[in-house]
Parts: sequence; C-alpha cells; structure tokens
Amino acid sequence: MRNTLLAIAMASLLGTTLPSLAAAPPSSDDAAAPDTTAKNKAVQDLDRVVVTAVPLGQSVDRIVHPVAVLAGAQLDDAKGVSLGETVSNIPGVQTTALGTAVGRPVIRGLDGPRVSVLENGLASQDVSNVSQDHAVTLEPFLADQIEVLKGPSTLLYGSGAIGGVVNVVDGRIPEKAPDNGFAGRAEARYDSVSEGKTGMFRVDGGNDAFALHVDGMHRDNGSYDIPGGTLANSQVKTTAGAVGASLLGSWGYLGMSVARFMDNYGSPAEPGDPAEGEDPVTIKMAQTNYNLKGGLVDPFSGVSKIEFNLGHNAYQHVEYEGAEPGTTFSTDGNQGRLIVSHRPVAGWEGAIGVQTEHRKFSAVGEETFVPATTTKNVGVFLTEQRDFGPVKIELGARRDKQSSEPENGNKRDFSPNSFSAGAAWRFAEHWHVSLNLDHAERAPAEEELFANGPHEASATFEVGNANLDKEASNQAELGLHFHGDAVEGKVAVYYNRYRNFIYLADTGEIDDDLPVRIWSQNDAKFRGAEAEATFHLAKDTHGNWDLRVFGDTVRATLADGGGNVPRIPAGRLGAQVNWSAGDLRASLGAVRYFKQDKTAEFETDTAGYTLVNAHFAWTFHDDARSQWEAFLDGNNLTNQTARPATSLFKDVAPLPGRNISVGLRAYF
Repeated sequence: MRNTLLAIAMASLLGTTLPSLAAAPPSSDDAAAPDTTAKNKAVQDLDRVVVTAVPLGQSVDRIVHPVAVLAGAQLDDAKGVSLGETVSNIPGVQTTALGTAVGRPVIRGLDGPRVSVLENGLASQDVSNVSQDHAVTLEPFLADQIEVLKGPSTLLYGSGAIGGVVNVVDGRIPEKAPDNGFAGRAEARYDSVSEGKTGMFRVDGGNDAFALHVDGMHRDNGSYDIPGGTLANSQVKTTAGAVGASLLGSWGYLGMSVARFMDNYGSPAEPGDPAEGEDPVTIKMAQTNYNLKGGLVDPFSGVSKIEFNLGHNAYQHVEYEGAEPGTTFSTDGNQGRLIVSHRPVAGWEGAIGVQTEHRKFSAVGEETFVPATTTKNVGVFLTEQRDFGPVKIELGARRDKQSSEPENGNKRDFSPNSFSAGAAWRFAEHWHVSLNLDHAERAPAEEELFANGPHEASATFEVGNANLDKEASNQAELGLHFHGDAVEGKVAVYYNRYRNFIYLADTGEIDDDLPVRIWSQNDAKFRGAEAEATFHLAKDTHGNWDLRVFGDTVRATLADGGGNVPRIPAGRLGAQVNWSAGDLRASLGAVRYFKQDKTAEFETDTAGYTLVNAHFAWTFHDDARSQWEAFLDGNNLTNQTARPATSLFKDVAPLPGRNISVGLRAYF
C-alpha cells in the first residue's frame, strides 16, 4: 500500500501545484439540468452535470460529499457489458466480475449489499447482492448518465447504501420534451473478443403538454477469448427495453413507464465437463419493472418542490444445468420515495423524505441456500445545507425500521440510524477543501442472516448467521479540489472504522466438492486514498490535448488479529492522453493494477497486470438535425491475463483478452 500511496501522492501533487502557475478565471457554479436527448457532444466539464441522486438538483462541484458522473463522450467510451465494468475507471471504484455478463460495482473496497444499485433513484430489485454470479438488471448502453456517490450514502438511500450508490439515469419517465419535439440515438457495435454484436435505440418526442419515450437493445456475445484460449461458458445474450410517457405543464410532470430486462448467460465457474458427463451451468433471468413518478413545482407556500417515485418489480432467474432447470430465484417488490424540498429558512435549504420497501425473496430448488424471506423497511430522512460566504455546510439524519422474516424462521428487527456532516471551504480563487464525517448503520441482508447450503452457479457452500447484529460505520474523509481552465485536480483520504463488520470468510473446508464460506462478524478498519488530475495541455489548430492521471488504494483489516478483509481491490495507477480536433477524437491510456498480497486466510494472492486501452471516433456527419459517429475501440491491447482481486472467481475466470470494437452511433 505504501508504494501505491506514494504514486497517488505524486499524481495529486502535480494536480494541485501546477495550477498555481495558471491565471485562469474561476468557472461559474451555476448548472442547468443536462438535455439528455440532445446530440451527444463531448462533455467538457462533468463537474457541471446535475446529479439527480441528491436533493435540490445540484451540480457535482457544489456537492460536499464525493460524487462522480459519467455522461456524454466519457460514458460512450466507458460502456461495458456490465455496470461494474462501465464505472470501473472512476477513482475508488472497481468491479467484481464473472465473465463479462456479471459485474457489480465495488466502492472503496465495499460491495454486495453495501452498495446500492439504483435506476432513476429506485433500487434495481434484482438479486445481484445475494451472490457474485448474479447479474445486475441495469443496462449501461441505455443510460443517459451514471452517477456514483462514494462513501456512506445511507442518509439518502438507507441501510443498503453504507458503502455508496451507483445510480443509472435513463430518462424512461420524461420530465420534459425535447427542445425541437423529437430526439433520439442509436448504436450498433461488434466486439472481436467474443464475436459479440450489440444494438440499441432510443426515441423521445412530445410538446409542452405530453412526452413519450421508447428504448430497446439487444446483445449476443459468445464465449470470450483469454490469453491462450477461450473462457468456456462465458457467453451472454441480453434483451432490454421500455416505454414511458408523461403529462407536462408549468405545475410539473406526472409519468409512468414499463420496462423489461432479459438475460441468458453462462457461469464460467461451472463450465461443465463433457468427458465426465457434467453439463455447464447457465442462468436465464427476466425482470419487469413498473414505475410511476411525478414532480410538483411550487405546490404550497414555503415548498419549492414535491417529488415522488413508486416502483413495482417482478424478477426471476433460473439456474440450469444443461437443459435441466435447477434453483429458481425470484423477488416481488414494491418501493417508494417521497421528497419535499422547502424554500430557504434562515438561509438553510433542504428536504425531508420518506422511503419504503416491501420485498419478497424466494429460492426454490435443490440448491435453495437462502430461504424465502420477506423484508420490510421504512425510513425518514432530513438533509439541510447552507452557504456561509466561502464555506458550505451540509447536515443530515435518517432513521429506519427494517425487518427480515424467513419462511419457517424467526423474524429479525433492526433500527439503523445515520448522521452526516460535511463542510467545503473555498479558501482561494480556484481551490476548496472538504471534510465529511459520517455515522452509518446497516441491517444484515437476507443471505448474510439465513444462507445455508450449496450454490453450484457460484461454486460455493454458504453458511449464514441468524444472530448477526447490525453493523455501524464511522468515517472521516478529507478532500482537496482545484478547478481551473488549465488544470483540474482532486485528492481524498479517508478512514472508516466499522463495528460488527459482516464479511464472507473462507474456512478452508470442502462440502460436496464446494469451498465452505461463512458469514462472519468482527470490527474492521478501512483506510484509503484516491486522486485524479486532468491537465489541459494544448488547445490550438492541431487540436486539444488533455492528460488524465488517477490512482487509488484501500487497505482493510479485521480487529483482534483477524487478518485482512477478503477480496479488497488492488491499488492502481492510470494515465490517459486525450486528443480532439474538429470531427475527430482519440485517446490512449494504461492502468496498472498492483499485486494484491494483503489477503485473507485461504484467499490467494493476485498478480499485478496492466491494461492498455485506446479509443478513436470520427464524426462524419454533423448538422442541426443529426450527428453520425463511427468509432474504433481497443481494450487490453497487450493481451494481459487480468484477474481482479475483488472477484470470487479470479482464479478460474480472468478478464477478456485483447478486444477490438467497431461500431456506429447516431444522434438525431
């Protein structure tokens, strides 16, 4: 970790000392909501993008807590098959990874039920948190922007966001009509590593009184190549789409949507063996979501906005061994959020909110390792903020009531509490420093409490503990930011002390040929750092040149000689050169993942590796009505064997080898 911290410190030093040589004027803090249906021009300053996952519609640079956003050309270049892969180049964020189909975000070393995965502010309601072989039912190719809230976000989203939030914004319920009454986009691509084909489209239309949205996508990827061969049973087929419509007016909006997501993918952890008569394990999943969402502008005196979002989810996936159906996982859930934003009172702006969830989970079959469980939750939260000249203060509190009741078992009740305080001080023209203090609590998830049995798709035998206590986190984070025309940079260090941290421990035992892992509890410490700097090197007739450098590291240990927390991300350092001129843009970058040998008992070390990636795009038609862009992307160009330290399956399922993607995008 010491070498990684040194590398990060050097990167951040460049990003925070060179700006003093520049005399660029400060950028405006005003931000308007992005027109997500407009043509996809490159987003030059993502700090001005409005973050929908926080109240009051704030831009990134006005939020005290650490936030990152992917949008525009940056999102286009980052899109992967899984959500985790798509966000994995954000400092402090990596992915679990099982083949390409499965990848859940890991934020500052935390994953699973600690990271809340949202679609337009509501939970995805899949079972990706139950096991690392389960896919997330959100499609990055249909996103307008992806927002990442790093660090405890329980204040806004409850117990399952103690590690952070990833919110996919897709505009399926329109909040306004396109400026010219009609807009859309489409994309088609081919990936060489799996002979994969992906196509998507989106259409938006309407006027001042009504708006309509339609989207769809299809993916068909074969098993992908790795250095020295092909990873068996790593294929994936995905189909997704939605229809949404809204009534609009000066009073606000009211809309609804229906979305369908279907996935069929193999588990590389269980590829089968024809010589032994063993069939491969595949997973076929389907989810239907119904959403009702609305917003009222200035409905009452003293109230600036009322927003609500209601969702119903029906999810199911079946794990097949060959053609024989095995365990069936399903959820049936209802959830809702209501946020009331008030007018300034004595200079304070804020919102009060209520969040509810009712979820029925079941797993039926020979490998029912988690019993049918009903989870109920209701939470109330308050967040306030005020500017005191150059200092901004954010305060918040939340109270939850949550219960988990297994079939034929005893119900567990929990009452998590969360408190948050943050301050940002703009002490100079281009600089500001931030300090965040958070206390967050999390109720154990159903798999942590009640798991007991084999799970072939993930090749594990899991044992839960029905007597687990809620876990509590106390985190302090200090950040330094610079925003200027010549250079932008930020660095953050954090310390997180957990009481009753819940983790999946390897026992070294084998049951029915499967490794036994037990959900355990102990105090833990997480400490880490991350840095990012972008240098605008040149802007002339030969084009615009930028250099981005970033790095991150996290160290996590258990108390009382318990050793290391399992599956912690390796430290890394990356750099990327970006160029654009007229209708052309290109980039070339590399990310070094360092060796991870700070491992838990019975966990193997992970060798270091370097991923070299490149992107090229040519806008060959661009007018007031449409924009057409051809692109060529290269990933893992040096064909490295890459095994993420965060993955349960790193030893059997490395990341894809060299991949060349070619495709066409259209915006109209």
